[in-house]
Amino acid sequence: MHRLTLPLDPATRQSLDDLADAQGRAPEELVLEAVRRYLIEEGLVVRAAAERLAGAHADLLRRLGE
Repeated sequence: MHRLTLPLDPATRQSLDDLADAQGRAPEELVLEAVRRYLIEEGLVVRAAAERLAGAHADLLRRLGE
């Protein structure tokens, strides 16, 4: 597994520590969960945009594929 260092300002770090403590979890677990959720959500946004573009340019894409 690769490690990643995130520069967090003191207020953000304190909020992260407080939430982790309240949930009985490690701060790293919360960050990993947040990153995974973000990747899923952004992946859906990118996929939707790609599908819209493909639909809008379907005729051109079809002609290019010939």
